[in-house]
Amino acid sequence: MNLRRRYLRDRLMVALVYLGTLLVLLPLLFILGYVFVKGIGALNWDFFTKPPAPPGEPGGGMLPAIVGTFVIDLMALAMGGLLGLGGGVLMAEYPEHPLNRPLRLVANVLGGIPAILMGLFAFVFVVVPMGGFSAFSGSVALAILMIPIIMRATEEVLRILPWELREAGLALGLPRWRVTLSLILPAAKGGIVTGLLLALARAAGEAAPLLFTAFGNPFISFDPLGPMDSLPLKIYVYAISPYEEWIRQAWGAALLLALLLMVTNFLARRALRRS
Repeated sequence: MNLRRRYLRDRLMVALVYLGTLLVLLPLLFILGYVFVKGIGALNWDFFTKPPAPPGEPGGGMLPAIVGTFVIDLMALAMGGLLGLGGGVLMAEYPEHPLNRPLRLVANVLGGIPAILMGLFAFVFVVVPMGGFSAFSGSVALAILMIPIIMRATEEVLRILPWELREAGLALGLPRWRVTLSLILPAAKGGIVTGLLLALARAAGEAAPLLFTAFGNPFISFDPLGPMDSLPLKIYVYAISPYEEWIRQAWGAALLLALLLMVTNFLARRALRRS
């Protein structure tokens, strides 16, 4: 009798776990389904291959925004990845360094600051000194968002590596920095790639920082020192417009951005499992 009660209690707890998981997933599935229904009709060949049409006219596409999204996000990943990786290595491999405590404090503060403040920071310290809006300033704002995520991911993945790996390199007479570059980082590349992809997914959907920095551009541009469009920025501009065609394309851009973020998260999970 006692065994049966324990069995029933176990089944009840498992059912509650499944029910809680379903309740958490339902809002996400509803949002994704609604975006899919509203945006799938806007995804056609012109959407991916043509620039925006003039206001009020049908047709046009999102080609400048798609290109600008990749350019801005990749530049931000290059800057934020370099700084975040360096900070994570410093905190994990050199715990006695005097910069560790303020560095960890800065990472915690940056992780809690709203994205729009990053845009204001980049506007004051990058846009104003440069004398105009630019893709570079937008990348700076997004890179600041990425840094704490990459730092934490790098620190955690380096801390779980066995200390014997470091001792083996040091026993061969290698300097500490060479051990880190030649042994530690290659051994942790799966977790590091995961942190980079998660940071990219976090920053790729932000529109607020780009309102003060990249500003937008209806034409295809690869100039990092000039204004550039992006999908989050175009979604914001089109969604508040009075034109039905622009609103329809905003839903299509939202669906495309959601799919890109889902693919990025999927790749991050695969990299984490492989590591």
